[in-house]
Amino acid sequence: MNTLFLGIVVFLIVLAIFDLVVGVSNDAVNFLNSAIGAKVAKYKTIVLIASIGVFAGAAMSNGMMDVARHGIMTPTYFSFYDVICVFLAVMVTDVILLDIYNTIGMPTSTTVSMVFELLGGAFAIALIKIANEVTDINGVTLSLGDLLNTEKAFSVILGIFLSVAIAFVFGTIVQWIARMVFTFTYRVNGTTTDANGEMDGLTSSSIKIGVFGGIAVTSIIWFLLLNGLKSSSIMTPELKAALNENAVLILGAGFALFSVVMTILSALKLPVLKVIVLLGTFALAMAFAGNDLVNFVGVPLTGLDAYTDYITNGKGDASTYMMTSLMETAHTPTVFLMMAGVIMVLSLVFSKKAQNVVKTSVDLSRQDEGDEMFGSSKAARLLVRNAQRVAVTVDSLIPTSAKKWIDSRFNSDGAVLPNGAAFDQIRAAVNLVLAGLLVAFGTSMKLPLSTTYVTFMVAMGTSLADRAWSRESAVFRITGVLSVIGGWFITAGAAFTVCFLITNLMHFGSFIAMVSAIVLSIIILIRNNKEKKENEENSKVNELFKQIIHSYDNEKCWSLIREHVSVTTENYLKEVTKLYEQLTSSFFNEEYRILKRATIQLDDLRKDVKRQRRKQIIALRRIDPLLRVEKGTWYFLINSSLSEMIYSLKRMGEPCREHIGNNFRPVPIEYVTEFLTYRNEIIRILDNFYAADTRSQIRDEAAKLQFILSRYRTKIINDIQTKHCNIESMTIFLNIVQESQQLLSALRHTTRGKSKFEE
Repeated sequence: MNTLFLGIVVFLIVLAIFDLVVGVSNDAVNFLNSAIGAKVAKYKTIVLIASIGVFAGAAMSNGMMDVARHGIMTPTYFSFYDVICVFLAVMVTDVILLDIYNTIGMPTSTTVSMVFELLGGAFAIALIKIANEVTDINGVTLSLGDLLNTEKAFSVILGIFLSVAIAFVFGTIVQWIARMVFTFTYRVNGTTTDANGEMDGLTSSSIKIGVFGGIAVTSIIWFLLLNGLKSSSIMTPELKAALNENAVLILGAGFALFSVVMTILSALKLPVLKVIVLLGTFALAMAFAGNDLVNFVGVPLTGLDAYTDYITNGKGDASTYMMTSLMETAHTPTVFLMMAGVIMVLSLVFSKKAQNVVKTSVDLSRQDEGDEMFGSSKAARLLVRNAQRVAVTVDSLIPTSAKKWIDSRFNSDGAVLPNGAAFDQIRAAVNLVLAGLLVAFGTSMKLPLSTTYVTFMVAMGTSLADRAWSRESAVFRITGVLSVIGGWFITAGAAFTVCFLITNLMHFGSFIAMVSAIVLSIIILIRNNKEKKENEENSKVNELFKQIIHSYDNEKCWSLIREHVSVTTENYLKEVTKLYEQLTSSFFNEEYRILKRATIQLDDLRKDVKRQRRKQIIALRRIDPLLRVEKGTWYFLINSSLSEMIYSLKRMGEPCREHIGNNFRPVPIEYVTEFLTYRNEIIRILDNFYAADTRSQIRDEAAKLQFILSRYRTKIINDIQTKHCNIESMTIFLNIVQESQQLLSALRHTTRGKSKFEE
């Protein structure tokens, strides 16, 4: 029995290692997005600085927050068996949820995951005890309030609402003020961000950057002292009290000193803004490791402490030995903290999922137009319409002269960002400094602000203030923000519910359920962590678009656009060919699942074509205006023809799916046999789109087959009217033939447009 418990504890520790990897991948967005988005340094340099911060924060943290021991449950009333059930359920649920979020590239909160998993697991055990009318040592029946500490969970929920709203509002306001002061064209590092080379005076620009730098560096250092080191061994109660008592003096002296230093450095044409952004990256990384390490290792190490206590004093009865020892504050050995720090650093350096999560946040806050990761939603459209009405009302109240002056401060047309940057260094600095200040303020007010929520929503607020959300992109970005925020709330609900169910299964299923959960979690983790590489075509398309967006050479852009359109067209024709074959074959063979899957894939393909069309229209703006007018017509012919192919397949697939779903009679075999000959010829023509010697050959073959299908369609109509055919099946079959004709017609237009576009 004890051996089995030891095996579970060992498994918890192994999961803790994986949890560290997954957790860092998820939370890397907190401290990497601003530096990466502004391109203040090479990616390796940014990761190196963040890694130093992560290791320092982990090594100096006490590594254990009491929420894992007695923050949610009252362990005095929980047996060792109860605690093991809860902790194993927490770890299984936590790793699976976080890995799913990272795989789809969505940032979430490890704090919320852990707290709500603990709450769900402890709630399950508490209900079991209440149902069994368990009493304390005085014979008083225990209530839910005795068994659980619900205050912690409610404070986390409050923190979610506060951090989302406050961070977004303050991010918008502070960035608006910063942009009014600096505009998009300012002198930095002895150069200018103005495309025409115009610069402010050295003195005025140095003073502005110096004051801004003084505020930023003072805030970052205060954030480090108050938040990054608050749980370290060097932060004694006396030192913390001294800092709090002299806060105003320290902040004032720091602001004055650093403002002077930064002004001098700026006048000497040194990279002040880059230093601020990198320092902010280090501070947030350090605070993240120091504060959030418990989210990854708190539960397993508490399980280890519980097992040690049980082995020493439990006398072999796991169901009756109570975990009173967990009411004490834990002291984690430094070697554990350093090992955790090493794992976190390695995860940060080598995790591709971390780059994926960072990409989500950066893409949603970038300044220029480009590939929108999200579609539009009804809620986003409603918000945009209402915001537009409010904006029009406010705009009417502002004097014309004031509006012109404000608009001039937000004119980004003449600004030049570093190659590949999503936004400038001013916004990156505001992101980091404001996020640090808000987290520090929340810490001082004992509000559980999540670093994930704060940093993400500050980034969204600053991008809104910078007018990065145009009318063309606002609905997509709001959809993205709502998707991410919705994901946070879903995390809380899913964590609570899943852990509640797993804990019940383990409690009543005993070791069989525990072993089954361990095996199941291993299988899921192996499946979810298989490398999900993009295929070569998609990788090439994404890379081509990046090159187009960041290129200012018209001829090079045109060459890249031609290649981009060629690759995407070929990819879509391959998908159309595959889906056409699947739709027809599954209909004739009455394979409903394949038919259903094909119709769903058609919807995804339609959305992707629409997304690529927007990207390519943006790309066409990069070429010579006369060439753009000439080629634009043929580009739209290509795109419209591809869309028509997809709609033809949709018009074909939906009736077929309904027909098979209703289990109606199939098409007579003699009709199917003849049609498959034509179907295979259509597939051959589609396959030969790029292999044919001339495009005219494709058009001629398609035209001939259209004529043949037209005569065949006439024959079907005549048979329906003169023979005793099943009307339902023959009507669907007639629709397939008609849409096959439309498919060939759209292919001819695609071929013609492609030839003219590439001339």
